[in-house]
Amino acid sequence: MVYRLSWVWPKSGNYVGIHDSLYASIGGPAFTILQAIIFLLIIERYRTIYAYPFVFFAFFKRFFSLIFGGFSRQNEAHISALLNIGGYTIAIVVLLVLFVILWRCNHRLKFDLRMNGYFCVASTMIQLLVIGSYRIVS
Repeated sequence: MVYRLSWVWPKSGNYVGIHDSLYASIGGPAFTILQAIIFLLIIERYRTIYAYPFVFFAFFKRFFSLIFGGFSRQNEAHISALLNIGGYTIAIVVLLVLFVILWRCNHRLKFDLRMNGYFCVASTMIQLLVIGSYRIVS
């Protein structure tokens, strides 16, 4: 398998089964949502700021990839195409789920827009470092 920031495919040949491409594509968004849910539960239980970056970055990395990474190359677009539904449907659902989780964490921790601005700047810098290091390696 070849793994990119927001895409997975077989290195040589094809998938074994007809639905394997769908399952491989679902993995990325599903793991991102699972990550956000786990850290939401930690925030709900312990009200710790240390879990918040994991929730924020889960939303931010999906949003950043969809907006700036070329929508047609993202897992969400591939899933929508395989399911024969509107091209943006899965992306909207994934972003809405992640946004609701993020909103709940903000409410629980009593964060305002200023605090989210700090996380947005830090996340942008981290995402650009990941993209830069990815381009150096490949």
